[in-house]
Amino acid sequence: MHQFHVSLPCRHLEATRNFYTKIIGASVGRKSNLWMDIDLFGHQITFTKCGAYRFDYPNYSFEKTVLPSFHFGVVLPLEQYDVLYQRLSNEDFLFIDTAEFLTGRIGAHKSFFIKDPNGYVIEFKVFKEPGEVFLV
Repeated sequence: MHQFHVSLPCRHLEATRNFYTKIIGASVGRKSNLWMDIDLFGHQITFTKCGAYRFDYPNYSFEKTVLPSFHFGVVLPLEQYDVLYQRLSNEDFLFIDTAEFLTGRIGAHKSFFIKDPNGYVIEFKVFKEPGEVFLV
């Protein structure tokens, strides 16, 4: 299995840690007072403390759903997706509720989106056929 790593600026380390561990269910790896690693379903996100930052991003439309151009996410198995969706939807964390894409075609999947305390949009998705993640 291959894992991804991404490093992102972070406004508030403690709020970010609480969000990812208590809300998402991720765990913290190595850390210092200036950064921390989050284990997000086996992938490493390093959040680095910084001052105020701003990024503007345009949105785009995919099958009538407006999506943020700047986002990251994780493809999950159906059972994990359903459990996480139920937990987050019950607490009103959804930024974009479940949307289905490519229905009846190769790559059919559904997704939901949330925002973390830094303003990052995270997509969680599940494919109808797991082997079709990269098929066109």
